[in-house]
Amino acid sequence: MAAGKGTRMKSRLPKVLHRLAGRALVQHVVDAARALQARKAVVITGHGATEVEAALAMNTGAAAEFGLNFALDFVRQEPQLGTGHAVQQAVPALADDGIVVVLSGDVPLTRVETLQALVAACGGTTLALLTIDFADPTGYGRIVRTDAAQGAVQAIVEHKDASEVQRAIREVYSGIMAVPAQQLKGWLARLDNHNVQGEYYLTDVVKLAVSDGVPVVAHKISDPVQVAGVNSPVQLAELERAYQRQGALVLMEQGVRLADPARLDVRGALSCAQDVSIDVNCIFEGRVELGEGVQIGANCVIANARIAAGAVIHPFTHIDGEKAGVTVGEGALVGPFARLRPGAVLGAQVHIGNFVEVKNSTLAAGAKANHLAYLGDATVGERVNFGAGSITANYDGSNKHRTVIEADVHVGSNCVLVAPVTLGAGGTVGGGSTITKSTEPGALSVARGKQSSLANWSRPAKIPKA
Repeated sequence: MAAGKGTRMKSRLPKVLHRLAGRALVQHVVDAARALQARKAVVITGHGATEVEAALAMNTGAAAEFGLNFALDFVRQEPQLGTGHAVQQAVPALADDGIVVVLSGDVPLTRVETLQALVAACGGTTLALLTIDFADPTGYGRIVRTDAAQGAVQAIVEHKDASEVQRAIREVYSGIMAVPAQQLKGWLARLDNHNVQGEYYLTDVVKLAVSDGVPVVAHKISDPVQVAGVNSPVQLAELERAYQRQGALVLMEQGVRLADPARLDVRGALSCAQDVSIDVNCIFEGRVELGEGVQIGANCVIANARIAAGAVIHPFTHIDGEKAGVTVGEGALVGPFARLRPGAVLGAQVHIGNFVEVKNSTLAAGAKANHLAYLGDATVGERVNFGAGSITANYDGSNKHRTVIEADVHVGSNCVLVAPVTLGAGGTVGGGSTITKSTEPGALSVARGKQSSLANWSRPAKIPKA
């Protein structure tokens, strides 16, 4: 269910598209359905329907590239007349022989194993509810049983309709259920809106199941994070920290050394080999692989990259591979304050220093660009030294061109290499040169204006004000 407006978010963005750990809230829910190996997911949209459907369709298409596709249907709930009315809109898309798992698009962190247990409790013949005990159950539907302890479930009573006795019940309905599709369709057809809200409550299917003699069971969990919904920026931030804390604990259990687990953000998939260390305030996005002994300095942002064993990423480095990816070779040193962009491939023992940017370029083993440089659309050979302030001028205003720097070339400081150009192996480019033609191997190339000096020259004097 993803039709709600989310007024308390105070945002023009539909609530279910607000992001947690780099993904939309509703994307977490759809991904859980995919991991559950559901036949398909039916997304009920309403407020911001066009935006929600477009976002999910795009991400589902991206997942298909990795063999993760499954059917995704959309139905509209317009107007929004309650949770029961919402699920009524999905009836035509539900196969009679299936089990329907009802999920909320703003409850992003329900574990797949929890849903598997709920489906098992349903078994195709039983209405299974996911429940939890809350010290303060205000606002939640109460689980009413035949007795106060472990009796059979008789009904769910919404908070606004509950008596004082019922409001004292601590066991609440999470909003998640598993139910045989054929029975659900019949119960949905019998719903009415005779309640304080004047809405069609999905929770009323419980009393209908009881009246039909269908068993109703509760699968109770103890982890509130799994059933926590997002209704405000405060709740979103709280869930973000809970998610990140869980991920940090998993990493540390695998042997990763985190300087402070409270100051780590993983917004994608991070895999770490043995003896990886990560300093504070680092962000990982997309797919990132860290090899054995990799060290990540403080305040780094790394996305879609493979960093090989022994590499050191110094503080304040920004790596973003986007679709092309970034590869950092064994023992490479990167940063501080370096930027690696899509298509950057660094070989073993490469050095990329402070304020150096690399894009769509390959640097072979031992190459160095230690200060204030730009390498774009370049092929750099082994042991090249690329001087401070030097750049490859790869764009002519319409097209990109490639620069080839062969092995053992030394490029002096403040040089401009105007592509397309090739610097022959072992050559040297004098500082301050603008190179527009390819050079021979072993040659010294200098292209700069002749220096002139005027003896005893004085700067202009400042004219006094009248």
